[in-house]
Amino acid sequence: MKAIVQKKNLKALIIGYLFILPSIIGFSVFVAYPLITSFYYALTEWDGFNKPKYVGIDNYIYMFTVDPAFWTSIKVTFYFVFLSVPASLALGLLLAMLLNKNLPGIKYFRTFYYLPTVLPIIASLTLWKFIYQPQYGLANQVLNLLGLPQGTWLTDENTALISVIINGLWQVGGTMIIFLSGLQSVPQDFYEAAQVDGATRWMSFIQITIPMITPILFLQLILGIIGAFQGFTQVLVLTNGGPNFSTMLLNFKIFQDAFNGKMFGYAISEVSILFAIIMLFTLVTYKFSNRFVYYENDNR
Repeated sequence: MKAIVQKKNLKALIIGYLFILPSIIGFSVFVAYPLITSFYYALTEWDGFNKPKYVGIDNYIYMFTVDPAFWTSIKVTFYFVFLSVPASLALGLLLAMLLNKNLPGIKYFRTFYYLPTVLPIIASLTLWKFIYQPQYGLANQVLNLLGLPQGTWLTDENTALISVIINGLWQVGGTMIIFLSGLQSVPQDFYEAAQVDGATRWMSFIQITIPMITPILFLQLILGIIGAFQGFTQVLVLTNGGPNFSTMLLNFKIFQDAFNGKMFGYAISEVSILFAIIMLFTLVTYKFSNRFVYYENDNR
């Protein structure tokens, strides 16, 4: 009897492993192997075609002591993250609050604000390139009607990065939808009790809405930080890293070094630095999350 049970357990175990085998193979081939080999290629001089030459930590020495574009890209990337992430969160939350109303036709407004998110990214960026066009673009036409000075936007190093960030806010619909789902999960009883106690709308927002959606805020913050550090397509289409390296994000520099400079080994070493930065920011944010994130069964 015991042998029969063991045989059945073994059969169930084998079947279980067969079901997860495709996932194990996929993870090994497309995630684990590239990740492990990247540590080796980061220590090589490799043009992507010929046999890589092991150079130790020379790539990192060159990166930190010789390559001025690396530090410029780090500076630009940090500006981009610290400006775009809070702006995206604030605008997404504001739109979600405006659309969290039971008004006639509100579903059409929600669809309208979400539409830019589903547009093809290249088509959307091409549209924005036309909007920023100095002579005939919509941005300068609007400023002209308002009697305000016009800008050169993408060709001015003082405004290029801000222009790229504003373009990113165009696709804040995904953030807005997640915030909207969080707002709709807040019990209305809390607001009614606060109203009875004489609380203003601002007080209800600060003392009820924000604490109740802090798990959503935390999720959006983590996703926003990771996404901003990986910014690439906007720069590729709108500015190509210019003018004068003012929009040279680290992710775009990695692309330039790999495919234009044929320095794949050096580019992979830069990838490892970008990976370390994203990991550090994620861990620090997660570490301090218990100070501002409140869950339903939290006793604090």
